[in-house]
Parts: sequence; structure tokens; C-alpha cells
Amino acid sequence: MSIFLDQHTRIEPNILYFGTPVVLISSTKEDGTPNLAPMSSAFWLGWRGMLGLGSRAKTAQNLVRTRECVLNLPSDGLAAAVDRLALTTGSDPVPDRKWERGYRYVPDKFQRAGLTPTPSETVAPPRVAECPVSMEAVVEAVHPVGDDGGVLAFEVRVQRVWVHEEIRMAGTSDRIDPDAWRPLIMSFQKLYGLGPQVHPSTLARIPEHLYRGEDLERARAL
Repeated sequence: MSIFLDQHTRIEPNILYFGTPVVLISSTKEDGTPNLAPMSSAFWLGWRGMLGLGSRAKTAQNLVRTRECVLNLPSDGLAAAVDRLALTTGSDPVPDRKWERGYRYVPDKFQRAGLTPTPSETVAPPRVAECPVSMEAVVEAVHPVGDDGGVLAFEVRVQRVWVHEEIRMAGTSDRIDPDAWRPLIMSFQKLYGLGPQVHPSTLARIPEHLYRGEDLERARAL
């Protein structure tokens, strides 16, 4: 029997952002121009992703309407660019709740962030040239979260993955070098980098090709 004493204290935090990668989502507005927005409620399962967005956000509205986006993953070196997008929105007029929090309308988010749009191959929204990872994706399903309809969970299917050469593992064609890839992390509204590996991973012994699924083969056919 363990003799370790329970050191937990019960608390009620307003948010539970314990640490997830920042994603810059590019989408297309009604007039055909691109929108770019940072978010961090995202995770991946194979070649699918789950994205949590406020239903009144311009990005959410664009995804519902167009059913496509690009998920751009900034490195920790792009923290200043990401922060320039804080408290900005592509919605005009600014929704009341965002106005109360200090948001303002910015028509060109790429210019505001100092980032470069580059054409995608399978979707209309552009990729972010400076981001080491960009994933073109389409919306497969939208799931309401909670009872008030204020949050939507988007299930997206990735169709293309683009990476900077410096994060690709040497001697391989399709693997990312986790020691070279330094994602930007959001933890309780603050931006952090990823530290070095702290312990060898038994899970890493599984060859990555064993995780390939039908969505990857589907993307190859496009």
C-alpha cells in the first residue's frame, strides 16, 4: 500500500488550458478574403483533428459555411506574430461579448501578424509560409458542446501535410524530428516553448507506419 500523502487541493479554475499547441487557423470570409485566427483547443487522432471554437467566432462561422480550413502550427519563434493577433477579430461589427473584452476588428489578419499567405493545394484558404507545419483540412462533422450552443467541436479530416525541411527527420521522407520541432504552447493564456525530452518513450518503439489509416490513403487520391 502506498504511504504517499494526498497533496491535492480542490479548486474551481475558470479555464482548463493546462497546455496545448497553438494553431493558426486560416479560413475564407464571405468576400473571398482569408481570415487568420489563433486557437489552442485542438488535438489529433490519425489524420483527423478536433477543434473547439466559440460558435460566434468568425472562424467557426467560416468553417460552417465553407467546410474547409488550414491548420498552421507555429513554432515558439513565432510567438510575437501570434500575439499580434490577440484581441482581434474578423467579424465586423465586433460581437458584444468580444467588444467587452477589448477585441477590435482587423480586416487583414495576415498583415497584422506580419505573416505570408501561400496557396494551398486542396482547399481555398492559404497556408502560412512561416509556420513549420501546415495541414489542409475539410470539415467532416460539427458537434455542439454544452447546452447553450456557445461552443462547437469541429471534426476535420486532413488532406495535405506540409512541413519545413528542417523539422523532417534526417534520412526519412515522412517523419517529424521531435527534437527539431519546437511547437508554441498555450498554457493558461500564456505562451511557452517546448523543453527537451525528459524521459525515453517506450511508445516510440512502435514504427510510425503502423499508424497509417484510410484517411491518409484517401488524401493521396486527391
